[in-house]
Amino acid sequence: MKKEEKELNEQEEANLGTEENAQEQAEATNEAPVDELAELKDKYLRLYSDFENFRKRTAKEKIDLIQTASADLITDLLPVIDDFDRAIQNSQEGEISEGIQLIFSKIKSTLQNKGLKEMEAKGEVFDADFHDCITQFPAPSEEDKGKVMDVVEKGYILNEKVIRFAKVVVGN
Repeated sequence: MKKEEKELNEQEEANLGTEENAQEQAEATNEAPVDELAELKDKYLRLYSDFENFRKRTAKEKIDLIQTASADLITDLLPVIDDFDRAIQNSQEGEISEGIQLIFSKIKSTLQNKGLKEMEAKGEVFDADFHDCITQFPAPSEEDKGKVMDVVEKGYILNEKVIRFAKVVVGN
C-alpha cells in the first residue's frame, strides 16, 4: 500500500507541476500580446508625432518662402533706390521735378507694403547682426565709442530678415 500511496503522491505532484507550468505558460502567452500591443502603440505615437512635426515644419517653410519670394527682386532694386535717394538729397531746389519725387516715394511705399524696412543705424550702438563696419574713427567723446558715427550704405530688413547689412563707420 505504501507503494501505491507513493505512486499516487508522485502522480499528484506531477499533475500539480504541470498545472503550474500550464498557468505560467498561459500568463506568458497573455503577456506577449499585451507587450506587443504596448510596443505598437509606442511606435504609432512616435510616428504620429514625427508626422505632426513634419507638417508644422513644412507649413512654416511655405510661409517663409511666400514672404521672401520677392527678396531677390527687392535686393536687385536696392541700388536703384539708393541712387534715387542720393540724387534727391544732393540736388538743388527745383533741379529734380516734383513728379520724379512722387514716383520715388511711391516706389518706396510699395516696397514698404511688401515688408521692406530701412535700418536706422546712425547714433545706434554697433551691432554685428545688423551692421557691417567699414572703418573706425576716433570718437569725439567717450559716450560715442562703439556707436555708429556715419552710414555709408543703408541697410534693409525684409519681413524681419536682414537682406542687406548697413555699411557703417564706428567710433573708436
